[in-house]
Amino acid sequence: MPITVRPTTPDIAIAHTISRNTTPPTERAASILTWMADEHVVCAVTLGWWLWCRRKSEPQRLASDHLLVTALAASLIPHLLKSAFDQERPDRLTVVGHLHGVPISGRAKDAFPSGHAIQVGAISSAASRLPPGERRMVRALGACLISTRVFLLAHWASDVVVGSVIGVVLERLIRCVTGYGSKPPIGDPGRW
Repeated sequence: MPITVRPTTPDIAIAHTISRNTTPPTERAASILTWMADEHVVCAVTLGWWLWCRRKSEPQRLASDHLLVTALAASLIPHLLKSAFDQERPDRLTVVGHLHGVPISGRAKDAFPSGHAIQVGAISSAASRLPPGERRMVRALGACLISTRVFLLAHWASDVVVGSVIGVVLERLIRCVTGYGSKPPIGDPGRW
């Protein structure tokens, strides 16, 4: 029997504000951007990078191994969690939002947690090994991508926050298996 998760008062206020103030062009733009954090896209890009790194230096191969394992795990975890938790998506609770361009997303009771946010949280955590400028760029892009899930009313804001935290914790646990992060960060002496 799944556990029912209820949105918080701030979640509801944010969703109401979005449904009243969104526009079809904003929703179309968010719909396009949100695909960049989709598990299929992230796994495909990560697999491509992993294949490209097979002839690179050992640190690059190890980093690509870690990122591939992380992306695959971050794709699996949301499915497991969504079978344990039920939460109605905010887009199922608005008529005004649909009139303003909010699309219907996913399964009605699969709001918690955000799978996109788990992916982004995990990738952003792995980026902690990058030089500061690149790390900030990955995290800023990630924040932009997961915010689309809230703008599309596919998830409550808390689903995205919790998903991001799950992604970070997942990536840090995977480091124990892959050994990623056990050597000096990229940008230190011995950089790739």
